[in-house]
Parts: sequence; structure tokens; C-alpha cells
Amino acid sequence: MQDKIDPSLWGGPYHPLEAGDTYLENRGIRLEFGAAVTCAVSLGCGVAAGFGNGIIAFFGFEEEPALVQAHESVVLCLATDGESVLSGGDDGRFLRVSPDGSIQEIATFGTKWVDCVGATCDWFACSSGRTVYLWSGEQSSPTLLAHPSTVGGVAFDKCGEQLAVAHYGGVTLWSYKNGEWTSLLLPWKGVHGAVDFSPDGRFLMTLMQEKAVHVWRLSDGADLEMSGYPKKVKSFSWVGETPYLATSGTDEVICWPFDGKDGPLRRSPVCIGRRDDQVVTCVHAFSRDKGVLAGYRDGAVFLVMLDETDDAFILRRPTDAEVTAIVLTESLSHMLIGDAAGNVLWAPL
Repeated sequence: MQDKIDPSLWGGPYHPLEAGDTYLENRGIRLEFGAAVTCAVSLGCGVAAGFGNGIIAFFGFEEEPALVQAHESVVLCLATDGESVLSGGDDGRFLRVSPDGSIQEIATFGTKWVDCVGATCDWFACSSGRTVYLWSGEQSSPTLLAHPSTVGGVAFDKCGEQLAVAHYGGVTLWSYKNGEWTSLLLPWKGVHGAVDFSPDGRFLMTLMQEKAVHVWRLSDGADLEMSGYPKKVKSFSWVGETPYLATSGTDEVICWPFDGKDGPLRRSPVCIGRRDDQVVTCVHAFSRDKGVLAGYRDGAVFLVMLDETDDAFILRRPTDAEVTAIVLTESLSHMLIGDAAGNVLWAPL
């Protein structure tokens, strides 16, 4: 597999009046599931996608997608442990689901939703209400980590030694040392949702209900808010080796630089992929290249490069339903695009 993108293979720059399927659409399969794609993750040579009707679909393991009725209604979140997926639903169940269709119920919380899930090589976790439930491979019962309000996001660092938990008022950063978890609060007023560590582990970021992105520098706790988005930021992705943080929430992809000691402090973002009044709803990095896959409110998906002078290349034409998921297989052999109407494009690259 080539590491570099050749956008010319995918059909050329976008022209609004141009008709016909794209190169990617012609190569792939298009499916209608009748329920929104709510989440998706890569899983080895394939991809797993969750839907609003409780189905988890596995692509790339057989000729046809394998459909598993995992939850009674909405699949709220997915993570992978490398061989299967961990899922949480509004039916209160925390499950391990495999591509062969087997389901293991790890925990159930009755009428309380399982809002967030996460996994690393040594740990896996879910949240329900204000509590994170944390297991290691040797534990039969979970460790309980309490928080001041409902958990909005969880993320492990690469080493599995730190767990970030977002909630109202900031992020609680848990560290595992000498067999115990200890906590440190990184405060910032407001409602914090999705959370993640930068690839080099130097920064921690959250997406906020208040239409902003918040960042902490972990070496000294210094923080920065990137505000001014007209819409709530629903999606983010780390792009390139530098890296940049690509975000949704406006009519172009906003990419914040995280190189250097101070990251985005006192620096302007790179803004790419502008499409008139079409809001970006989903973003995903493409390999080591400085490329971003951008999904829009009208269902279109483009490949845009981290160069404000470059053209954007269309991969999927509008479906009249906002893009809710874009994910690549680990080998970059295939791509899955899903939207709020349940339309899925599964295509080889």
C-alpha cells in the first residue's frame, strides 16, 4: 500500500454541477440500513459501525457485511480491544462483540445509558452517569472512579498509564502508579465531551458543548480555549506527524497546529475545505500524509490537503443527510462513510 495520496485517482476537483458517481462510489458498495450511523471504529483489516437501531455491522471480514443485533436500540459508542469491539448502548448494556457474531455482556446498568467506552492494551472502561467502570485483564469486577457530574468522554494515553475523563467543569486526569489510580483535576468551566491526548502525549483536548475546543499542556497545566465556532464541534482528528488537530463545526475544516512547545497558543489555524454554506460535520485523518477526509451536512465527502491553495477532491456526492462517520481500515485498504439517514459507502482505496 502506498503511503502517499494520489487524489487524481479519485476523480479530480469538485464542480457543483458535475453529474455522475465518483471513482470511489463506482468501486464500492452502497447500503441503506434505515437507521443513523452513530459511531464507527477500525478493527484490524475491517471496520465496525454502530447504528441507531442497535445493530453493529462488521465490514471487511467476509464478502458481505456481518450484522449483529447487539443492543435493543441506539449504539451510543464503540471502541476496540484489537480483536473485537466494546460497545455501549441506551439499553444500559456494556458489551464485547466479535465479527463472528458472538456477544459477551460485561456489565449492565438497567435504565442508565452507557455513554462512553475506551480501551488500551491493559485496560478497558465504560461510563454510566458520573462513574467510570474500569477493568484490567485480570479483574473480574471493575474499579469504580467517581466524578462530579455525568461523564462526557474517556480516553487512555498510549501507554495505558493515564485515563482522561471529561465532565462538567473540566477533565479529571487519572494516573496509575503502584497499583492505584490517583486523580488530578484540570478545571475549565463548561460542559466537556469527547476528550483525547495528542499523539505525542504533551497535550489534552476536549470538545465543548459551548461550541469550543479546550486544550491543556500537561507539563504545566497551562490551558487555551479555541472558540468562535458557529456550530457545536462534533468531530476531530489528529493529522500528520506534526501534528495538526482537525475539527468540524463550521463551513471549513479548522486545523490547529500542535508542533513546538506551545502548540496552538498565539497561532492561527489552517482553514481548508470551504464549501459555501455547507457545515463540516465529520473529519478523519488520512495516513501520515497531511490529508483530511471531510464530511459535510449535505452528505458529501471530500479529500482536502493541509495547504490552503490545494484543490479539494470529491469522494462521495451529497445524500441530503449529514455525514456522521468516516473511518479507514488500519492498512488503509478500505474506507467506510456513514450518514444520519443510514446510508453507508464501503469502498476499496
